[in-house]
Amino acid sequence: MPADTKDSARFHALWPTTLLVDHLPGAENANIVLKEMIEDLDAGSQDMTANYLSGNFFDIPHPAVAWLKECVDVSTKQYARNAGIDYEMDWHVQAWPNVNRFGDYHNLHNHPHSWLSGTYYVQVPEGEPKTAKRRSDLNPGAISFFDPRAQANMLAVKGDGQVEAEHRIMPEPGMILIWPAFVHHLVHPNLFDETRISVSFNVVLNWRDEYIP
Repeated sequence: MPADTKDSARFHALWPTTLLVDHLPGAENANIVLKEMIEDLDAGSQDMTANYLSGNFFDIPHPAVAWLKECVDVSTKQYARNAGIDYEMDWHVQAWPNVNRFGDYHNLHNHPHSWLSGTYYVQVPEGEPKTAKRRSDLNPGAISFFDPRAQANMLAVKGDGQVEAEHRIMPEPGMILIWPAFVHHLVHPNLFDETRISVSFNVVLNWRDEYIP
């Protein structure tokens, strides 16, 4: 290889997909209150998790809800700064609680009409899942994200980071995840007797002309 080629080569990481992962301070105490509140809401609704457009969880006047909403706003600002956005943005957050019982899951989907999407985890089951001895390829309770570039891994070779089209995370109580709303993701079945409780949300931009590139 010519020396000048080696010295002049530049590499650009184009079009990355960024995922924010954080653990919220104060989550341990807040989750106790949020768990009870969400279970009460679930008891009074026939299909609360599926009816995510029926209301906004963040509109509930409660200190624990206000704490979580503030944390989501802080994390969204962190995401924007990491993306290089150096101007003021205006958004509103639509949130809904999820209660996943044994066998519950969420099919592959994304979140249209939003800038960012995210989930905060209130309760995550621990221990051995019920079917662990029958299947070794299960990922109970995990959430998977998929490369938005369809079949981009088809030309990947060993050692190429693009060979893995799926990125899987095992959530923990107090964890918050934020990702671009266009990214397809799914939630693997809950194979525990204990419920998995979370609060999902969409960050929707209130339009400003400054957003135009």
